[in-house]
Amino acid sequence: MDSFNQRAPKALSNVFIRFYDFMVFKMSSCRELIVPVVFCAQVASSFFDTALQMVVKERSATNSTDPDREQKAITNFNMTFNMILKFMPIVPAIILAKVGDKGYRKVPIVVPLVGYFLSRGLLLLDILLEWPLQVLYAVPVIHGLCGGFASYWAGVMALVSVRAREDERSLSIMRTELVYGIAGFIGSLASGHLFNLYTVDLKHGVVLSGLSVLLYFFSLLYAALFLRIGHLAALGDGQERRESAGIINQDAHDRINIILLYVSGILYDIAVAGGMEMLAAYVLKDPLNWGATEVGYGNAIGSLIFITSFVGVKLFTRCSVRDEGMIIIGMISFAVGIYFMAFVTTTPMYFLARSLTLFALIPMPTIRSLLSKQVKGTSYGITFVMLQLSFKLASLVTTPIYTKIYQATLDTFPGFVFILSSIFTVLSMIPISYVVLGFPVKCCRMALSKTQWI
Repeated sequence: MDSFNQRAPKALSNVFIRFYDFMVFKMSSCRELIVPVVFCAQVASSFFDTALQMVVKERSATNSTDPDREQKAITNFNMTFNMILKFMPIVPAIILAKVGDKGYRKVPIVVPLVGYFLSRGLLLLDILLEWPLQVLYAVPVIHGLCGGFASYWAGVMALVSVRAREDERSLSIMRTELVYGIAGFIGSLASGHLFNLYTVDLKHGVVLSGLSVLLYFFSLLYAALFLRIGHLAALGDGQERRESAGIINQDAHDRINIILLYVSGILYDIAVAGGMEMLAAYVLKDPLNWGATEVGYGNAIGSLIFITSFVGVKLFTRCSVRDEGMIIIGMISFAVGIYFMAFVTTTPMYFLARSLTLFALIPMPTIRSLLSKQVKGTSYGITFVMLQLSFKLASLVTTPIYTKIYQATLDTFPGFVFILSSIFTVLSMIPISYVVLGFPVKCCRMALSKTQWI
């Protein structure tokens, strides 16, 4: 009995120590998760997008009773807003990417989140204090000076890439995109209803915009104080830093592949971004004439495509479809859906057109994955940022073109811009097709060279 009494405290202490070690391990593992930042920031972004879209519509409707003039006012505001949004982050994003590639992986994530928090707070103040709509042009300025989405998402992708093994990288990136999509879906579904919440003291949009600011504040605190880069990422960075940065294989064929991936990504982004920017104004006019609730549902179906694209990647991977093949499937999906959108006249037709684009989000993460396999870990940040910035620079030219074409065809065929997006999507398949055709050629060359040595 005495021996039992002596052994019992020791056993209990051992159990307690093991439990404590387990909890510490779990806590340290949780601190390496980037998912909470991505999830909360995207829910906040969905809230902001709906709030901004409805505020612009309400202010434009107040200043004009003519539907065409209202549409032109909305599209002109969106054009200026988006051009500032794309121009401002160019230099800050490059600086932050270089800092991130030196091993400070949190910096390109935390600094843009500061910009998100401050700029989203400006929309809240604009609604509360009823400032002029033009004050909101300061939103993309603040956001861009802190690196913007180009820096934030490139930082997230670089961190995910450096943590994952090469054979798991596509799936790891798609998992992150999946979380992004689920968060956007949930946020968009709720955003329309939250926008309509108001009291005598609070205006439409105050609750929605306030929640957006609060969620960005939580994301910022988590990323700055709680998130830890992790042993694997630090080890990967350390190993890569001992080698020269840049392309893994200096073969001319691989350099051409990188250029082709960039060209394909830029053309596809022009198609998607141009079409989606005009779609935001298209749904606010007749025959759709959406309100806040319908806008939220429309944004939600766009976020749902992240989930269907993730399922598509899993399915195609099991069927042994190569990355380049998945990219082409995704591009075909978007080309068909956006072409059908040109002839949409009712809300059910809109949702049918969006459902045709169920694999439309496969190409971009897969292109990033292919690029990450071509460069060393110390170049992930700058590679992804340069890809994002190339999208921004291309959009600086195409956004005004899309806007002016949409305004010119308002009375005749407002859906023409969506056909234009479909054409750009088809063009983006050409460089990827060359990469697909070039793969067997490269394999043949390697086989011939081995045969010669034998």
